[in-house]
Amino acid sequence: MQLSRMPHPSRRDFLRIGGLGAVGLAAVACGGGSPAPAGAPSGSAAAGSLGELSVQLSWIKNIEFAGEYFADSKGYYKEAGLSAVDLVSGPVASAEALVVAKNITVGLSAPDATARFIVEQGAPLKTIGATFQKNPFCILSLADGKPIRTPADLAGKTIGIQAGTNQSIFAGMLKANGIDPATINQVVVQYDPAPLTEKKVDGFMAYLTNEPFLVKAKGFTPVTMSFADNGLPFVSETFVVLQETIDTKRDQLKAFLKAEIRGWTDAVKDPAAGAKLAVETYGKDQNLDLAGQTEQLKAQNELLVVSPDTKANGLFTITPELQDKVVTALKNVGITITKDELFDLSLLSEVYAENPGLKA
Repeated sequence: MQLSRMPHPSRRDFLRIGGLGAVGLAAVACGGGSPAPAGAPSGSAAAGSLGELSVQLSWIKNIEFAGEYFADSKGYYKEAGLSAVDLVSGPVASAEALVVAKNITVGLSAPDATARFIVEQGAPLKTIGATFQKNPFCILSLADGKPIRTPADLAGKTIGIQAGTNQSIFAGMLKANGIDPATINQVVVQYDPAPLTEKKVDGFMAYLTNEPFLVKAKGFTPVTMSFADNGLPFVSETFVVLQETIDTKRDQLKAFLKAEIRGWTDAVKDPAAGAKLAVETYGKDQNLDLAGQTEQLKAQNELLVVSPDTKANGLFTITPELQDKVVTALKNVGITITKDELFDLSLLSEVYAENPGLKA
């Protein structure tokens, strides 16, 4: 989604290169915004009564976080009872590490990163919702090259994969589809799709709402094969918190989710305004292109944020069936965990039960 990438070891090693810490992060205090709008959901706490909260973003401040920008600029966080919300720009090495260290209240991450922390380090973490109903990974190819539309099309092709976790994710996709890795020529690439447009590789591991737009802007016709639709149905941009926070600051987290739902509802309804917030306000130092950001936010909403499940149950929902699929997919990348160990959707369920109008 961003206009350029930088190498980086974690979630966007899992979730494009953009994901998860860096010490010395610059936090952006998000209070301000416009006056609290009318028609707020029921059960809102008194302004500021629930204290401050911080959110570790998984990438630079582009349209990926449009819902957060709306929640801040329209005063939804404050109206829900939060005195301030800091949106901390990424990328970082590990959102989970920052949450465990209590440097951050909520980390935006992905199931594989969180599950590894839980399984390997015994971290008391839980995922309480997901902005993206699908992970955005794909194999990007070109229509005028050797297009890859199905896993079977990978055979005999040269595929560019970024070193690190992306290689494990790709291996998991192959395993899920019963594909012998020996039938594919894998080469290590960086995050710039130039090797694809220069015909040095036939396919390139990419992000559905980022690199396809970059190659299209250069005059190529992109072809994508989604991992989520081919054996690795991970959710993504997940909200990760400490179990302790659920136990001791449940109302604060519910207020946060309530404001987030309102913000993302606005982002889905008005992607042009969301892109404008990214380009002109929150990411104004990133030299983002308004037209490109608008196009990418529309695609993000249609491909990743909105699904039949969210239409039926509300944004951020991870149904029990989808949780089962995520846990099965995690096994394909070598992580064994139960859905009860990874997920706690009870807060989100309570928010919707108390505010049924939010589902709209």
